[in-house]
Amino acid sequence: MDFARLSRHLFTGRLAVSRIFTDGSLDAIKQAIQQAEAGHEGEIRFAVEASLNTLPLLRDQSARERGLEVFSQLRVWDTEHNNGVLIYLLLADRDVEIIADRGVHRRVGDEKWETICREMEAAFREGEFEAGIMAGIHAVGNLLREYFPVSSENRANELSDSPVIL
Repeated sequence: MDFARLSRHLFTGRLAVSRIFTDGSLDAIKQAIQQAEAGHEGEIRFAVEASLNTLPLLRDQSARERGLEVFSQLRVWDTEHNNGVLIYLLLADRDVEIIADRGVHRRVGDEKWETICREMEAAFREGEFEAGIMAGIHAVGNLLREYFPVSSENRANELSDSPVIL
């Protein structure tokens, strides 16, 4: 058991999330998602979670495993063209995961998602959380624009653009 990780999770609460992601920054993230989605057919969601609950933490659940659960809970997979993408931040670990639906992942692959995640995490280490998220949304939007360009003026927004705090 990693006691440093256990301590980080026990002492990172929702207050830490609200200090880092103020109402103003959450609005800016929502606007960034809306702007990014204007140029492609994909759907982007952002979710941040302060820490894992005790049982998953004791089972050593990874941010990736939790991100997959959140992907399902938020129904990011439930888009007509299987083109939803979740950007998930587990704040206690400063770990970001990008979970893409099969339609997107098949075209983009792991390497590009990992590059975006590492760049975001570098910004987080510098305390630049909002900038890191914005850069990640922009990078994901660019990939979606490449692989899922807008094909219809009447494109429906299938998923909420509002950030989710878990």
